[in-house]
Amino acid sequence: MKKNYSSILSVLFILGFLGFVFFTMMPQWTSAEDDSLSEFSTQRALEQVKNISQKPHFVGSENHDVIANYLVKELQNMGLETSIQEGNSFSDWGTLTKCKNILARIKGSNSNKALLLLSHYDSAPHSYSFGASDAGSGVATILESIRAFVYNKKQHKNDIIILFTDAEELGLNGAALFVTQHHWAKEVGLVLNFEARGSSGPSYMLMETNAGNAGLVNQFAAANAQYPVSNSLMYSVYKMLPNDTDLTVFREQGNIQGYNFAFIDGHYNYHTAQDDLNHLSKNTLAHQGKYLMPLLDYFSNADLNSTQATEDNVYFSIPFSFISYPFSWVWPMVIIALVILLFLIFIGIGKRILFFPEMARGFIPFLGSLIVSGLVTFLGWKLLLILYPQYNDLLNGFTYNGHDYIAAFTLLSLAFCFAFYQIFSFKKVTMNHFIAPLFFWILINGLLAFFLKGAGFLIIPVFSGLLMLASFVLTQKSKWVLNLFLGIPALLILAPFIQMFPIGLGLKVLFGSAILTVIAFGLLLPIFGSFIRKGKASLLFLLLAIGFFAKAHYFSGYEAGKAKSNSLVYILDADKNKATWATYDTNLDEWTKTYLGQNPRDAAALSSISLPSKYNSFFTFTANAPMKVLSRPSIEFLKDSIIGGNRYLKIRITPTRKVNRYDVFANENLVIQNFKANGLSLLGQKGSKYERKGKKLLSYYVVDQLPLEIEFSVATSSVLNLDLLESSFDLMNNPLFTMAKRADWMMPTPFVLNDAVIIKQKIKPSPKTVKPIFVNAGNAVIKDSLRK
Repeated sequence: MKKNYSSILSVLFILGFLGFVFFTMMPQWTSAEDDSLSEFSTQRALEQVKNISQKPHFVGSENHDVIANYLVKELQNMGLETSIQEGNSFSDWGTLTKCKNILARIKGSNSNKALLLLSHYDSAPHSYSFGASDAGSGVATILESIRAFVYNKKQHKNDIIILFTDAEELGLNGAALFVTQHHWAKEVGLVLNFEARGSSGPSYMLMETNAGNAGLVNQFAAANAQYPVSNSLMYSVYKMLPNDTDLTVFREQGNIQGYNFAFIDGHYNYHTAQDDLNHLSKNTLAHQGKYLMPLLDYFSNADLNSTQATEDNVYFSIPFSFISYPFSWVWPMVIIALVILLFLIFIGIGKRILFFPEMARGFIPFLGSLIVSGLVTFLGWKLLLILYPQYNDLLNGFTYNGHDYIAAFTLLSLAFCFAFYQIFSFKKVTMNHFIAPLFFWILINGLLAFFLKGAGFLIIPVFSGLLMLASFVLTQKSKWVLNLFLGIPALLILAPFIQMFPIGLGLKVLFGSAILTVIAFGLLLPIFGSFIRKGKASLLFLLLAIGFFAKAHYFSGYEAGKAKSNSLVYILDADKNKATWATYDTNLDEWTKTYLGQNPRDAAALSSISLPSKYNSFFTFTANAPMKVLSRPSIEFLKDSIIGGNRYLKIRITPTRKVNRYDVFANENLVIQNFKANGLSLLGQKGSKYERKGKKLLSYYVVDQLPLEIEFSVATSSVLNLDLLESSFDLMNNPLFTMAKRADWMMPTPFVLNDAVIIKQKIKPSPKTVKPIFVNAGNAVIKDSLRK
């Protein structure tokens, strides 16, 4: 009975402690409306989000200028002198647009470098996103924090620049405009950027630096944020991935470093019509404020040059704490752990309490549960995608019931662990079998020390495990209370990753959570291995897993607020005088079938003009559509000259209807030199050859119906084959179309050109408007195409 009692207490303690860990990652309350004006108020920040997210406000929309003017007035109401930076920006994403950045500056007493507070105010196009989380929450966090800062009239040394960028959603264009063309950019010493990739959950801190992170790490620790959530594994992975926040432009183009703060849970609302005030978590918004207020106080007076460093630090957060140490410690810690393990094995063998055969047999249940859990979870998710094809509708890869699947597969992995150890292990050999996971963990940390030093903090739970083993070797007893206490580092450090990985990377990596669950179980084996009835524990966890699978099934459908995404565009091929409907969807619903019919054609014919999304989405189905009379763009060849072996062109494309976007394509084999769009070269362009991926030359988001002018040169032997897509985002309200309204459990698919009226046509001189003139000039022949 006593043994069962200790097992039950162990489980209750672990569950309670895990609850504490997740509960303390972020604030669990929101401030009242009557909060002191000297403090950050979540309610006041929410009111700002409400005002910003009344309507979609993407670049080129009518409400875009409304929000810009609102932000200017809010800054002016604080007594701040504001300015607007306008200009064209051609970002390295191949996106061109006219931007309107909003700026304000608070003078410091002795400024050497300025602190810049950054967020963007445009919402995502194509999907009717209200931009509440992304990034109305960031704008509101800055507005409310600056309001409190100004109200307190605190003395500060550094100038503070507030920058609300434009066109972040299109290609970081506003940030590029500021960094490359505004004279304030050279004065910025540090950036605090507030972003969102979801609508809830804790806000994670990620750094952007071209050099070492040690200065940023040390200064962040000194700022003493109350709820820090970050670790250097995230930082190391982030550096290896293609980054896409405004802060990236500051780092790459201006060598300016800083911190990103972004929340990622509720990813299914990201860039959708559900990114509204109702879906934004108040606690998440409060967490953003809990970051900015102490950081603003600290960095407004800190020496911003001290954030510069050449060395890197390992760092990680635990509730209310932020811990770091140099990368140079990583290898010694791994080696020390291995030496300690070997020494304890040597002592244990000498005391006849550790035996080689039993230590070797310990790999059977450990590797067995590891392999089975990983395979079952990997194949299980594949099976679920077949059983529930609607899960493929959400491009981000995280379903509305995704948390239930995380819980289900985690519990199933624990069931496998207990089952394997019930069959292949028993209490008296638990510590012998503990050698296998310890050796595995040290091996993994050795690989991480070589390939991914940012994960170096994962060695810390290993030392806790070595202390459990040392206690057993020295006393020949395994003390469950001591083991429970020593298991805390594993729970603190490893448990959050089990949830974080699939939230951040999608449910396709659920098998990673399963594997992490098993190897975490291995570090806690002295606790779980002492359970006498491991078979019953396995059955209990299996039943709990089935319960979560049942819950996930119950909530596998769609409803208002948890909507199915679908897509539809109308494409008029002006050259063939043919119209089609097209969709990106793999699962058609009654709304899309209204236009595409029950048996639509495969969209392979549209592959030449397809606009893949960040999730590699292409048109899937098409069907014939009625012809509509659409005013086609005006295409003028302002220049078409041949000099030597090169052909020089300048082409103007002017809209004759209200449009939002132009996409220009050219044959992938066509080598283009000295490409400019509206007088600008591509940001970061090196050399004269225009570097591009695939057929697309650029995307131009139209503001104020301004034309697009492109100029470039090609070899005279090249075949000039240019295609244009002209898009207006008005399919649902265009008077030429009678469109049925989506059901309340549907929403436009994000990340793709959607709900658009598109004209496709070749870019070529019209014989009716162009008269060629040939002029001999020595060895060169010049051909000018002039208008009549």
